[in-house]
Amino acid sequence: MKKQSKKATGVEEYVLINGIHQYLFHSGTIDENPVLLFLHGGPGSAASLFAHAFQDRWEELFTVVHWDQRGTGKTLTKNPESYPTLEVLLQDILEIVHYLKSRYHKQKIVLLGHSWGSVLGSLFVQNHPEEVEYYIGVGQVINKLASERLIYAKVKEAIVQANDQRDLKKLEALGDYPGEQSDPQWLKKSLQLRKLQGKYHLTMKSNVSPLKTLWASPLFRFSDLSALVKGNKANKEIMDLLGSFDLNAAPIDYKVPLYYIAGEQDWQTPLALVQDYVQRINAPEKKIYIIPNAGHMTMIDQLALFLNSLRDIKNSQL
Repeated sequence: MKKQSKKATGVEEYVLINGIHQYLFHSGTIDENPVLLFLHGGPGSAASLFAHAFQDRWEELFTVVHWDQRGTGKTLTKNPESYPTLEVLLQDILEIVHYLKSRYHKQKIVLLGHSWGSVLGSLFVQNHPEEVEYYIGVGQVINKLASERLIYAKVKEAIVQANDQRDLKKLEALGDYPGEQSDPQWLKKSLQLRKLQGKYHLTMKSNVSPLKTLWASPLFRFSDLSALVKGNKANKEIMDLLGSFDLNAAPIDYKVPLYYIAGEQDWQTPLALVQDYVQRINAPEKKIYIIPNAGHMTMIDQLALFLNSLRDIKNSQL
């Protein structure tokens, strides 16, 4: 069933996708624009609730569609027993793409993957290039273990510069972090590292409060808070997979144009790994946009610069 949101500028709906009803939020201003499917991060963190904070101007360029992934947000609330696997999520995307192509009378769809969503986006583009006009990776995940090693080194550098022996002991207590792929303590240790990372301002660069932004969302319902808590359990298998993910192990030949938008100060998915990857891959067109003074939430940290990158990407396809 479809419903017009009373407060949000756009349309909320639940669509039967791959056996369950999944949540989509559509917004845009021009029917002729390309349709952009936003693949959110996390796993388990629906970007639809934060869309009002960054995408108003995007809607001049694209019809933007947010999907609360299986095991996340409003889709999880409606389907509390349906947990995701990688294979199921990729099939979900395929069916959503087919639905959007039919609804908007498009031959192909633009994919934007952020963080965990960039894992899904990259794999989908490799498997179904015929469905995708071009791909945009933001906070692109390349090699999770390599990322964690760089993050650890950067945090240690900041602690040493601050000469904080207490924090240094906390960091060293993590041992040989991140360890091997089979380390069952990886996720627990990563959360401890994130606390230190936040203390030394190696996360978001903006002054935006995630909680205030969530509360201000016209899409927010109190059930979304419950979904955030339940999302950790629902996405446990996905988190385990993410810990050992290495995009370098996948083919380097792509059949669609690839664009990457990276925060210069992103210490969640470090810039150096993205730059190296972009140099090595083959694609009809490829380009990386480096956004200064931006972290992992690049689209929020630098609204105007991010919009300029999107505009340049779209114009390159005209």
